[in-house]
Amino acid sequence: MNANLLQPRALQGVRVLELPGTLGAYAGKLFADMGADVVLVEPPGGAATRHALPLVAGADEARGDASLTFAYLNTSKRSITLDLDSPEGQEAFRRLAQKANLVLESERPGTMQFRGLDYASLAPLAPSLAYTSITPFGQSGPYAKYESEDIVLLALGGLLSLAGFSDTAPTRVWGDQAVLAASQFAAAGAMAAVLHAEACGQGQLVDVAAQQCVVMGLENAVQFADLEGTVRKRAGGAVRFAGTGIFPCEDGEVFVMAAGVGDPRFWQNTVAWLRDEGVTEVDEIADERWRDFRFLATDPAKVVFKRIFAPFAATKTLKYLYHEGQRRGVPIAPMSSPSDLVNNDQLNSHGYFVPLDHPQAPAGAVMPGAPYLLSATPAISRRAPHAGEHTQSVLAEAGFSDSEIVALRQEEVV
Repeated sequence: MNANLLQPRALQGVRVLELPGTLGAYAGKLFADMGADVVLVEPPGGAATRHALPLVAGADEARGDASLTFAYLNTSKRSITLDLDSPEGQEAFRRLAQKANLVLESERPGTMQFRGLDYASLAPLAPSLAYTSITPFGQSGPYAKYESEDIVLLALGGLLSLAGFSDTAPTRVWGDQAVLAASQFAAAGAMAAVLHAEACGQGQLVDVAAQQCVVMGLENAVQFADLEGTVRKRAGGAVRFAGTGIFPCEDGEVFVMAAGVGDPRFWQNTVAWLRDEGVTEVDEIADERWRDFRFLATDPAKVVFKRIFAPFAATKTLKYLYHEGQRRGVPIAPMSSPSDLVNNDQLNSHGYFVPLDHPQAPAGAVMPGAPYLLSATPAISRRAPHAGEHTQSVLAEAGFSDSEIVALRQEEVV
């Protein structure tokens, strides 16, 4: 066995019951990779999230193990199958909940209450249980029972108004950011509730509304209104100041912010760099007016800087521009593609990417690991479970008799 798997874990001993769903999967993953025993309670036949795109090329989708999304979001978890719409499955869940510290669920409001498995129903049986419900709009209010998707949450949370070009409709950012925001806030709230229960023995309901999580991430829109008296609009790559923008280079693109944020030294450093590189026109951007942000915001200033900097950048490699700019104190960064990230020296030296343990994935495939490093209790990353893979062991650990397990496993898809 890998010796690393024998080390103590930060959340070792914490027991979590998770119902599969897009809004809560990453929250469960955060708990599982930190060592909590996260049991994914799937319906007979497996969770619908097992078929989320993208799929492993050539994989047998019917088995429910072909989704790369599922493989990433469910690492280190165990899986059981229970029919929570049957009396037997509901009773089994109640018994499991009495031995758990936390329930994570993202069912539509009212669903768990109908099953008799909501917080109010379980609290008398498990007074110290932390129960986290993650929904689009929360457990109450006029939108509570509305269904939603990531783009709707981004729109109703306000973030979509900032994404895209000013002369087109808003553009959703990639990667279900509203969903991930909800999961991250849910994980934080759930952990606080678990710690509270550990301290005083009192469980509670954590009601997470994804819309509210998006509102928390409106970048610096609030600061613009407060400090400048302006309402942020979609900029879509528009250059706000001279010295700022994306410039092609020999083997890619870089983002430059020579004007900095209210600090003239960045501009001075940029001028000195261009002068040392032999750029003859540099004197055109060296006088005092180039330290005035009102001038830098004018179109003539933007045109002049682009005329001078663009030809210089085009003759240099991305790596050279980045490292030389960093050495000279010029805010500059590479525009990384997915392949650039996988091959990034910093990410790889920090051990960010870990092997993708998937029976049908190509050899050498990797995925992002934990976004943190704990020296004494490192994260783990076991493969995502097959549907119902751990039904037998989880139920036995919870005190179910052999006959009870046999009866419940009649529903399990092998």
